[in-house]
Amino acid sequence: MSLLVVGSVAYDGITTPHGKCDRVLGGAGTYVSLSASFFTEVSLVGVVGEDFAPEDEAVLQEHNIDLRGLERAPGKTFYWAGEYSQNMNERTTHVTDLNVFEHFDPKVPEFYRDAPYLFLANIHPTLQRNVYRQISGPRFVGGDTMNFWIEGTLSELRETIKDWDFILINDGEARQLSGEYNLRRAAKAIQQMGPTTVVIKRGEFGAVLFRPEGYFVAPGFLLESVFDPTGAGDCFAGGFMGYLTEQGVTDLGQATPPQLRKAMIYGSVLGSFCCQQFGVGQLREIDRADIEERFEEFRRFTEF
Repeated sequence: MSLLVVGSVAYDGITTPHGKCDRVLGGAGTYVSLSASFFTEVSLVGVVGEDFAPEDEAVLQEHNIDLRGLERAPGKTFYWAGEYSQNMNERTTHVTDLNVFEHFDPKVPEFYRDAPYLFLANIHPTLQRNVYRQISGPRFVGGDTMNFWIEGTLSELRETIKDWDFILINDGEARQLSGEYNLRRAAKAIQQMGPTTVVIKRGEFGAVLFRPEGYFVAPGFLLESVFDPTGAGDCFAGGFMGYLTEQGVTDLGQATPPQLRKAMIYGSVLGSFCCQQFGVGQLREIDRADIEERFEEFRRFTEF
């Protein structure tokens, strides 16, 4: 099975209490694709500028990510720079240069249009919907969004997510989108908008999976040091979606509870690895055996 990911490929400048780095490979599409590639074949649709370095392209190629849908446009690659607080729970954005991403209008190549699995990373909801319309009957569609789109494009977002099987958002965004403070009520309200599966991220406290038949709480993995949380949520999405793609799940309503719960833990595992180095550094060093080892550690500390 193959997963199609549509989203940003970027350069990041990151400052945390552990140090700083500049122009490291980032972007939601990058993190989702790298994480999912440990489980399944991945194709990436995005855009980069003339400054996109061959060694960064090689990082994606090393993970066998199909880059035929990665557009090269005149200009510079999307650049973001930000700084994290001492407790890593607050982030201040200093620079957002959209560059070539400002005019990104995803065109799905013909050879991707029968993709059975589609993940729409955080971009304008109208663009997400346009991508969905280019795919010939996708069997499993998931996506992400953020407070910016909820505030500014709510009607477009609601129109877009009604076709999704699952949505991945953080707790603040879930409350904002639903108008409900209680997360169970928030998830129920979002389910009524279309996605029957809602995954609400809670940062260092893990994530919660909501289905019509119930919910499952996945804890965060306790790291001794968090160097850089950038992209952790996207890595969660890649682990979650990648595992379900590997399992051949095409209908979340027919997925078994163990499959869905394992997908949540694999998402948490990939998110935890992401935090251990700046950018995608740790994702370059691990393999499936490392992922399985941490998965088993998760199992041990949650059994009772």
